[in-house]
Amino acid sequence: MKSLTLIFCLSVFYNSYCQEWIYDYNDALNLASKSNKKIILVFQGSDWCAPCIKLEKDIWSSNEFIDYSNQNYIMLKADFPRKKKNALSLVQQEKNNRMAELYNKNGYFPFVVVINSKGLVLGESGYKKIVPSKYIQLIESF
Repeated sequence: MKSLTLIFCLSVFYNSYCQEWIYDYNDALNLASKSNKKIILVFQGSDWCAPCIKLEKDIWSSNEFIDYSNQNYIMLKADFPRKKKNALSLVQQEKNNRMAELYNKNGYFPFVVVINSKGLVLGESGYKKIVPSKYIQLIESF
């Protein structure tokens, strides 16, 4: 029984420090409109793009950025994995392709786009070798 309690407590703690990602553009726009938040749209190649993996590890997964983004942004992800074992459903792949047609026509990875609740671009970035607080400042400058 003690081990079950410990597992439960750890899972609650872990889940409270996970980035909450949305994977549907329209859902993100609706949430942004209702919550009066902007959207951070991230284009990544989660299983092949080294800078994407670094951005995920160093920025998106940091407690500092998670706390900040939960208060200020809707996090929208468009992933483009290459390995067969990580393949997305056809529906999700099509959603990601449509987002790329709108916001990432050049196919840059990683590519970070800050948009408002109407879908207008406020700023763009990519991987920067900086600490989360500096990335937050960059995002805020848009």
